[in-house]
Amino acid sequence: MSILTFLAVGLIAGWLAGQVMKGGGYGVVGDIILGVVGAYLGSWIFGMLGVVAGGTIGTIVVATIGAIVLVFLTRLIKKN
Repeated sequence: MSILTFLAVGLIAGWLAGQVMKGGGYGVVGDIILGVVGAYLGSWIFGMLGVVAGGTIGTIVVATIGAIVLVFLTRLIKKN
């Protein structure tokens, strides 16, 4: 995956996670970071479950789910 595709997937996944979690976006840089870290988290979660996602859409879905989990966990930690 090229660096531009990698950043675009991160941006889309981070933005989608912000919309799903009702927190809005986190800015372009925040969305990219959230999406990239979410992609790693999502691929780890899906790998543990034995699910493999292929293609750009599958990558965006996995990254978005990982980013949603990441936002949920950070909000849990932030509350305490």
